[in-house]
Formats: sequence, structure tokens, C-alpha cells
Amino acid sequence: MRRLTAFPLFLLLAGVALAATDRPDLDDMRLLRMPDIHRDTVVFVYAGDLWTVPVSGGDARRLTSSIGFESYPKFSPDGRWIAFSGEYDGNNDVYVMPAEGGEPVRLTYHPGWDRVIDWEPDGERVRFQSARKSHTGRDLQLYTVATDGGLPEPMVLPTGGLSSWNADGQRIAYNRISRENRTWKRYKGGMAQDVWIYDFARNDTRQVTDWVGTDNFPMWRGDTIYFNSDREDGRLNVWAWNERTGEERQLTDHGRYDVKHPSLGVDRIVYENGGWLYTLDLTREDPDPERLQIAVRSDNVWARPAWRSVDDWVRGADIGPDGNRAVIGARGEIFTVPAEKGPVRNLTATAGVREREAAW
Repeated sequence: MRRLTAFPLFLLLAGVALAATDRPDLDDMRLLRMPDIHRDTVVFVYAGDLWTVPVSGGDARRLTSSIGFESYPKFSPDGRWIAFSGEYDGNNDVYVMPAEGGEPVRLTYHPGWDRVIDWEPDGERVRFQSARKSHTGRDLQLYTVATDGGLPEPMVLPTGGLSSWNADGQRIAYNRISRENRTWKRYKGGMAQDVWIYDFARNDTRQVTDWVGTDNFPMWRGDTIYFNSDREDGRLNVWAWNERTGEERQLTDHGRYDVKHPSLGVDRIVYENGGWLYTLDLTREDPDPERLQIAVRSDNVWARPAWRSVDDWVRGADIGPDGNRAVIGARGEIFTVPAEKGPVRNLTATAGVREREAAW
């Protein structure tokens, strides 16, 4: 019996149709991510580009169209600029651009990734997170870089990530550990996040939360620090901690999906839940989440039907009983390939569905 020892991967240059089978509701789109808000305008990420929309919803306006991925947009304190992480040259660096649209200006040039966290209160520097001096890739530090150029400057905190200044700019609420992009649900291990306060004048650090699970995305407004927590039912929701009274209270109660990427504006918090965007009006005593109905009319170039080489996407294989052919999972499809000569057959050819772990 012949043995299939090395199947020709180059034969997997098969055509894969990527056309979507279901038409989305363009007037009420989902998959809207990483929002930020300034007064009556929201910026968010959709399909790797930046978009803005009124806080009342409606038609979104596209700001970027690069093939690189833009992420973590943040309005400047005056709302005139947007800082973001741009993957324009194969690496995440810090950029700024006019909030009305225009050419992005690059601020960092390090080969490691730089993630925008927020602006400094003066509006002249951008705070970002980087692993440029980390030996493990886990102990990440905060830096600031001026919008008019110059080298980044490290902050005094030995580790830090998500963070927010108080009103007078003397104290900062922050997470010492960065785990918010992990896919671990209901995690309660050594990388669980808590909210801390660092007082620059006193050189003093104080722990604010001590929940065994996740407390992250601190947002400081007045005498209240808002944050994300999974302390109720294992779902991330927005909570508030009052500095004067020490009282903690839950502001949102989403039971199906986690609250993702909450961000504080002047008087509102915007966040993602289930692919939609919501806002919380903090001028109300008990704010109710309001879902934004947003129309995104994109050319959706990444969803166009195309031919793709799948030989670099092989994820699992099995040999047939007679050793003449093998079954392979590659880029979400199931193929059979010959030992030497013969056709490559796509057995599934299903757009919008991923098949894997094929066994003969």
C-alpha cells in the first residue's frame, strides 16, 4: 500500500469565494468597536478603519481608508484631534489626525507595538502603552509623546495600561496589569485586574478595588471612578466607585454580552456591547443605556469574492485509508489532496462558515 508522506501543499492554490450570504442591515450595523466620545460626536472602528457619527446615531462618516488597521481612537480634550494606533507600515505606532479628517501624522517609530491609551490633560501629549522596555512582554509601561514631535518619555509608573487622570491632573487611576484583550472569561487568576490610584505629589499608590475577578477601564470624573467589572454574573458591566463615600454601584446590567471598551467623554460614557454602541448619560442620577442606531455604508472591500492562496493556512490533516489522498482543513474549508498527481477538491466551499478538524 502506498503511503502519503508529503502531500504537495502548492496544489492548495484553490479559489475560495468569500462572498457573504446574508445582507447586513446597513442602517443598523454591528461589529462597531473601540468607541470614544467628545460631546456630541462618537468615533469608532469598523472593518479596521475610523468612522465618526453623531451621538444621536445616523449615518457614519469614514475618516480613514488605509489597508493598515487603525485602532484605539481617542479624541483630544478640545475635540479637534484624534489619536490612534495605526498599522500603516506593518507595525502599530501612534498617529494623530484632525477629527474632521485629513492626513495622519506619525508620532512614534519603534519596531514594537504602541497602543494609544488617551491624551494627557494639556492636549499636547498622547499617552500610550508599549513593551519596548519589557523583557517578558507582560510588564508593560506607559509613555507620553508630544504631538509636535520628539522622543517619547516614560511615565514614573513601573507598569501600567488603561488609565485616567483626575480633574486637577495630580492623580491617575490605572490598571497595573494589562489583560483586557485576552479571551479568558470569568478569569480569577494572578493576572486579574484591579484599579489603583497613584498620587504624583505624594508618590503614593492606593488600591481602589479588590474583586478577585476583572476590574478594568478606569474612567475618572469628579469624585467618581467608573470602571468595567465582571463581579455580577460573570458579565462585564459598568460600575462606579465614589471616592468620598467608598460606595460601589452597578450602572449597566447587560446579561448576554460583555461591555467592551468603555470610554469617558465630557458627560457620557460610550461602550460596545454585542457589536452595537451604547451611551450612558452621566448627568442623570440613574442613567439608562441608550443604543445608537448607526448606518455604515462601506465599500466592504474585504468581503469581495476573491481567489486566495490557502497553502499557508493549513490547520490539521488526516491520511485516507489507502494512503493515496489526504484530507486537509485550510482557511475554513475542507480539501482532499492527492499523494502525487490528481485534482485538489474543495469538499465544503461554504462562504461565511469555517470548517476545521477534518478526519478521514
